[in-house]
Amino acid sequence: MPETFYQHTGKRLVDLALSLLGLVALFPVFLLISLAVFVTSGWPVFFRQVRTGRHAEPFRIWKFRTMKTLPPGNAPLLTAAGDARVTPFGRVLRATKSDELPQLFNVLSGDMSLVGPRPEVPRYTALYSGDQKLILTVRPGITGPAAAAFIAEEELLAAAEDMEHFYVSTILPAKLQTDLRYVRSISFNKDLRILAHTFIRLLFYSSQSRGVASRAPQSEV
Repeated sequence: MPETFYQHTGKRLVDLALSLLGLVALFPVFLLISLAVFVTSGWPVFFRQVRTGRHAEPFRIWKFRTMKTLPPGNAPLLTAAGDARVTPFGRVLRATKSDELPQLFNVLSGDMSLVGPRPEVPRYTALYSGDQKLILTVRPGITGPAAAAFIAEEELLAAAEDMEHFYVSTILPAKLQTDLRYVRSISFNKDLRILAHTFIRLLFYSSQSRGVASRAPQSEV
């Protein structure tokens, strides 16, 4: 099926305009969060991790750091509620999803889109089947249909006996199926609906998470 104007050009133009506007408008928020992270847990302020992007190209995703720093290779790739490595201020960032704001830089640079499949680490994208690799033909997003549906993913993982097996065998296939439907029918109206749906779900989820954040810390992944 041929690409529409929005898929080929318009989506990137919207990403550029809104990410630039967001970075300018949220500059004071970035400064306050950066200062709070530094005061409460020191350097670095940002967390960066390699993810698989469009055309399977690796890139480094940006987040505000919410956890204690660990030597490379020592941190689990998955997040589950109850992770003791999270910092007190990190719990607040995770509960409100404010740690994701620096990904506006990824959108501005072209590594990500505002809306799209959430980027996975190479360890999991290496498991994609031939059909599932269609997801890698588009830019990953800050939010997307699967990201909104699995907004409480950490709680699901915390209840699993084998967290990684449960993720690979159950959660990941469900997320990929949802994202594949999106990739096959990208449109401006659909992206607007996903952004609005994510915002509403986030408001509901954040109001619940703030009540349990002190006993349900989470990881950087």
